[in-house]
Amino acid sequence: MPIISAPHEFNENDLYVDLGPSLGVPLHLKCEGFNFSGSIKQKAALEMVEAAERSGLLTADSILVESSSGNLGVALSTIAASKGYRFVCVTDSRCNLATRQMMEALGTEVQIITEPHPEGGYLGARLARLQQLCASDDRYVWLNQYVNANNWRAHHRLTAPQIARRFTDLGVLFVGAGTTGTLMGCARWFRAHRPEVRIVAVDSVGSVIFGGPPETRMIPGLGAGVRPPLLDESFVDDVVHVPEIDTIRACRRLVERGFLFGGSTGTVVAGAERWFAEHGADRRGGTAVAIAPDLGERYLDTVYQANWVHRLYGSDALDLDGAMAAGTP
Repeated sequence: MPIISAPHEFNENDLYVDLGPSLGVPLHLKCEGFNFSGSIKQKAALEMVEAAERSGLLTADSILVESSSGNLGVALSTIAASKGYRFVCVTDSRCNLATRQMMEALGTEVQIITEPHPEGGYLGARLARLQQLCASDDRYVWLNQYVNANNWRAHHRLTAPQIARRFTDLGVLFVGAGTTGTLMGCARWFRAHRPEVRIVAVDSVGSVIFGGPPETRMIPGLGAGVRPPLLDESFVDDVVHVPEIDTIRACRRLVERGFLFGGSTGTVVAGAERWFAEHGADRRGGTAVAIAPDLGERYLDTVYQANWVHRLYGSDALDLDGAMAAGTP
């Protein structure tokens, strides 16, 4: 194991879960949750922070500000604490309680938006708040993950080559879509180096990323109420939209086998299953890999809590056998 002196110096880069034996799904999950900030967002966060430092935008007197539904906020909180920066994270009422508490424990000021923008939803309201903050004090530095090219460059430099080295026979790669940084970094790399690999984007029903109608979404992570400026659909071969109840069901099936993954991972797994059901006979062969962005400890009072699920999705959304019953008070 490596010896590190700062939390952001370590990412687990080569851990995969074969879902064939447990779920009967021909899919390998690239597990990105085993670092000090607990998600794949640590890569993009560090890339953006260090680029801002090199350019002189970020100085000792700066105050970092960013919008996040959770994972990037924790990653930036970790890095800010390590490097000595103040950090203000603007999130909204869907942010998991555990995520907010983690950010606050790391010294972050968390501002919670409670009312969505009439057109841009919660994300639009968060962005409006960030613009107000930046206009009020020139010490605020907004990295802006939604337009920052270093978001996707982190995955072009790290994530995609890691997958390619591990699976020389890769046939299809499933990537969740939020800011689309992970998606675009991987898609651009494989288009240039392994164009035979099929790139499948997985999005949430109710997200407008790929032009769908906006709907209320309660699980943070994937999806967006505003189309991401980083997205270039010409690099994407297929898009799968996943209803949130399918996200929850996928998480539950995984945890019943001992794998406690987060909502973003559940969405990607459910999306891969939908894609296999439609394209199984047309697969180009090779290994199928999905990126699992996070683990599930931040979703214990939502996705893994029966009362929360039944309140939002109906009493018959899930039966109460197994793991979900265990979450009922």
